[in-house]
Amino acid sequence: MTETEKITINISPVDLGKIDLLVEQGFYSNRTDFIRSAIRRQLDGHEDTVQETVRRQSFALGILIYDRSDLTRRRERGERLSIYIIGMLTIANDVSPELARETIEVIKIHGVFNASPEVRDALADRIH
Repeated sequence: MTETEKITINISPVDLGKIDLLVEQGFYSNRTDFIRSAIRRQLDGHEDTVQETVRRQSFALGILIYDRSDLTRRRERGERLSIYIIGMLTIANDVSPELARETIEVIKIHGVFNASPEVRDALADRIH
């Protein structure tokens, strides 16, 4: 499992040049360092909003992993999951599409969703 996700951004040549200048002047070690720093500042500036939304909408914040044994126990107890997460949700490769549909009612994710293509297809109508 990776600690980071790769993204692609489009940026104007002028803005990129300004970043390169700041790197050259020693403010940042490289472009990635600058971009991570800028993103962190923005996220820190909105932390109250994130925390309020987590509290109000009952989101989990972090990483959730469900495997076949987790979901089998829930099915045996008659439980259905409503998963609301900010971060990363992983449904392990040992989970069948049928088990996923029997145990997962809804998924609302802000972040990364890892699951087999078959499980993704089985849950497509439940992912929001």
